[in-house]
This record gives sequence, structure tokens and C-alpha cells, in this order.
Amino acid sequence: MMMSVVTHRPWQTIELGKRLGHLLEKGDVVALVGELGAGKTTLTTGIAAGLGVKDYVRSPTFTLINEYQGRIPLYHFDLYRLSCLTDLEELGYQEYFYGEGATIIEWAQKCKELLPQNHLRIEIEVVDKESRQINIFLPEDRNRWAFAHPTG
Repeated sequence: MMMSVVTHRPWQTIELGKRLGHLLEKGDVVALVGELGAGKTTLTTGIAAGLGVKDYVRSPTFTLINEYQGRIPLYHFDLYRLSCLTDLEELGYQEYFYGEGATIIEWAQKCKELLPQNHLRIEIEVVDKESRQINIFLPEDRNRWAFAHPTG
């Protein structure tokens, strides 16, 4: 099942992320797909806030992963510079994907064969300078993911 949301300002994308963050549980994997500048890190900022993360969230482009502490740990991957899946395997991705926290993966299309079957896939498309079309592909346990669209 797919839900589609259009946000018209970055704060609306953050609010949508907060709603998602409140629903995340241990072992959840969120796969983000979108072009450069689409808003993947903006959405991640909201998800982190929804998890109670107090730290400033930034994309781990040069380190591949940042870890944050909220009500559960948040593992934030950025695969933009990933040259091969061996790099991810050497990081021990399984410990993150199937660990004690939630995992968000920017540029998830680069590791689609490694993603758990029941992951949450979010595709972000640029509509204009500030508006984004956000398509959320719900996993099998989709009842848990029922949340209201952002307003305003």
C-alpha cells in the first residue's frame, strides 16, 4: 500500500518526519530515495525529533553513518558516496538493520538487495523550490503506520 503526501514548506516535511519518528520501533528500517536536494535529510531531521533525538542531525555523507540517541537508538546511513556493497558489509550493516534501534538510509536504492523485506520505503520528489511529493510505501504491518497528513 502507498500513501502520498505533498509538503509545501520544509517545516511540513519535518512535521511528517516527526509523525513517522513517533511510530518507529526497534528493528525498523526506513529506506529514503530521492535526488540530491530532495529533502531526505530534512525528513530525517523530523524522524529524529519524533524519536526524541536532541542532537543536530546532519547527513553522514563522508562517514556513511551517524548514530543518535533518542527513546531508541537512531542509525542514519548516507550511501551517496558508497562505492560498493562490500563497504556496507564491512561496516556490519546487519547489526544496525536488525539491532536495537531504528535505521534510516539515504540513497537506499544503492543497497536495495540488502534491505529487510518489511522496510518502509519513502520516495521524495521535488515539485518546486519548497514543495515535495512524498510517496510512502507501507510495509506489511501497515496498521501501525496510520498517521494523519501534515496540515498548514
